[in-house]
Amino acid sequence: MFGLTVLGHSPASNCIHTNVIIVDDDDSKVWSLYDAGPRSIRCPLIFLPPVSGTADVFFQQILALTGWGYRVIALQYPVYWDHLEFCDGFRKLLDHLQLDKVHLFGASLGGFLAQKFAEYTHKSPRVHSLILCNSFSDTSIFNQTWTANSFWLMPAFMLKKIVLGNFASGPVDPEMADGIDFMVDRLESLGQSELASRLTLNCQNSYVEPHKIRDVPVTIMDVFDQSALSTEAKEEMYKLYPNARRAHLKTGGNFPYLCRSAEVNLYIQIHLLQFRGTRYAAIDPSMVSAEELEVQKISLHNSSEQEEE
Repeated sequence: MFGLTVLGHSPASNCIHTNVIIVDDDDSKVWSLYDAGPRSIRCPLIFLPPVSGTADVFFQQILALTGWGYRVIALQYPVYWDHLEFCDGFRKLLDHLQLDKVHLFGASLGGFLAQKFAEYTHKSPRVHSLILCNSFSDTSIFNQTWTANSFWLMPAFMLKKIVLGNFASGPVDPEMADGIDFMVDRLESLGQSELASRLTLNCQNSYVEPHKIRDVPVTIMDVFDQSALSTEAKEEMYKLYPNARRAHLKTGGNFPYLCRSAEVNLYIQIHLLQFRGTRYAAIDPSMVSAEELEVQKISLHNSSEQEEE
């Protein structure tokens, strides 16, 4: 069973700090986050969850990446009803954390919000790079833009039914089954307003303007097996970011960061390697060597080739 254990007595580099932060005038808008790894890093990797997720769905990344010397922050966002409101709140959160620029890993809705935030701050950039996992660039792909403004009226059980409809229903391997069970548990922990607001953000009519973020390095991470994203949505992402790196996973479903965490973590390392030795590095320079990562990269490539044979 999945879970995140917070150890206050662990070494400083691996210590996971849990925070609850309010940055808006509305005291009900609470950001919950895990902040782990060396605080000396000023350009950390921040994780944004999908509709059904909470901050701890990225516990596999938090534990592994901080062990290698990275600073990572996993977020759970408050109730926001439009993208502009979310972006303004997220900017205030970064100001509160005294972070000028960050790397963003966004899963599904989290990836769309990451793109919108990069677009929102393009005149004074706050996003140094993007990793977009099973994400999208246009909300119209869900064909629910006409219902987006009515989610706030629906009871929680109906909203959960909408979300569960996108989960894999056929036979899956044990790791994927555990991942789905964990996400169902996280979904159950969300209240009506949290779910309604996230579905509203997921479905209200909006799209990414790529010309505003064309200089941001992007890695597109997706899976070849069943997921909530259509082939057309994936192709649209490739067209939108023709120079993006591509991180393909043969399997992993909607939640590869849970059930294929070793591959996902390696692709994250490969993405962040390009910033090593700069002020935008997300890793403590005294930690893992580039040579070691190169060995891991070659190992993954070889194992992928063997699977194809």
